[in-house]
Amino acid sequence: MEVGRLNTSIDTYNKELTLKSRNAFAALCVEKTFLKGDLLLNLNQSDRWEYVLVQGIARTFLLNTEGEEITLSFFEDNTILPPYVTRTKNGRSLLYCEAITNCTFARLDAKAFEALMVENLEIRDFGNTVLRQELLQKVDKEIQMASWTAKARLEQFRKDFSMLENNVPHPMIASYLGITNVSLSRLRKQL
Repeated sequence: MEVGRLNTSIDTYNKELTLKSRNAFAALCVEKTFLKGDLLLNLNQSDRWEYVLVQGIARTFLLNTEGEEITLSFFEDNTILPPYVTRTKNGRSLLYCEAITNCTFARLDAKAFEALMVENLEIRDFGNTVLRQELLQKVDKEIQMASWTAKARLEQFRKDFSMLENNVPHPMIASYLGITNVSLSRLRKQL
């Protein structure tokens, strides 16, 4: 994959990466398109990829004990899905990932990326930055779910994902916020 298609995605995590490192990263990437509604990850499915969302909107989710979908996170253009090491166990996916719109991903083999991290310090720093941001986002969401009001969570959602409210089905947003769709509708009228 050409580095030009990945530059904005890379810059989201590390603007200082040299052209040599960018090219090494891009050389591992293969472009793959998923159509709206496609699942690129299924629970317990064998998976060996890292994913960079170049264009589109996607989400990760799980099913609760009643079989209802609970959205864990949303991803927009130029973001990286949770790293392989955090979303798999024994090479199998721990969650689902769905393309909410048509999506273009850069996929790279997780083992090849790990090998590149070993030999290239810049890429190792890039990978560690992605892991740190993933951890920070998860901790922030845990704190919000445990101690913030639904109104405050919606206000933060709007800051974090300014364009999603009009492009994502509201039941997905409601489940992400930990509220019912009816409660989301009421809150939207208040704000």
